Amino acid sequence: MPGLLRGVVRTAAVAGTATAVSNRVSRRQAGRWAEQDQQAYQQQPAYAAPEPAAQGGAMDNKLDQLKDLAQLKEQGVLTDAEFEAQKRLILGS
Repeated sequence: MPGLLRGVVRTAAVAGTATAVSNRVSRRQAGRWAEQDQQAYQQQPAYAAPEPAAQGGAMDNKLDQLKDLAQLKEQGVLTDAEFEAQKRLILGS
């Protein structure tokens, strides 16, 4: 019986050590991954918001397109359905 008990104790010690080492390796690896993610996040380029002048130019262009579209509709070149479809394309909705 003492030999059996010794084997059980040895197995428990080995399993406990293996579990502790495995957990430590997992925590260390998770820390490295988190550090790499943080570095990658910090290295991302910062995107500047479009300047108001650029936004205004795009809006002016859309307004001009809508005016032209309205004139074509008034002239009878476009149907209501065609006008609505083109208007959605211009407005991006």
